[in-house]
Amino acid sequence: MYTHIATIITLIFLGITFIQSGYDKVADWKGNVEWLKGHFAQTPIKNMVPQSLFLILVLEVFAGAFSVIGAIQMIMNGETEFAFWGSLISCVTLLFLLLGQRMAKEYDGARTIVIYFIPAVLVLTWL
Repeated sequence: MYTHIATIITLIFLGITFIQSGYDKVADWKGNVEWLKGHFAQTPIKNMVPQSLFLILVLEVFAGAFSVIGAIQMIMNGETEFAFWGSLISCVTLLFLLLGQRMAKEYDGARTIVIYFIPAVLVLTWL
């Protein structure tokens, strides 16, 4: 177990990040949609904000859940299947978020996503 401690801690980090973010989207769906409509008003996805937000929500829920399950699985029996899928879905989710920020020309937000992307990619390399 101690040989995988960095992976387990990073999976828990990804789990917290994406589960909280998904919860926020569900708890304030209307507010998020309204804010994002303005954020993406000058982009090709301006008419697809609710659908795009739903896609991100689904990806975040799976990324978060699989990351937490992966951490538990690694602790319990050393297997890494859920950890792999959790980190891979995390990377895909972050790439979608990065694309959105770049389309909206929100470069500070895009830079922030890189902070989350690095540990997600690291988990993939550690597995």
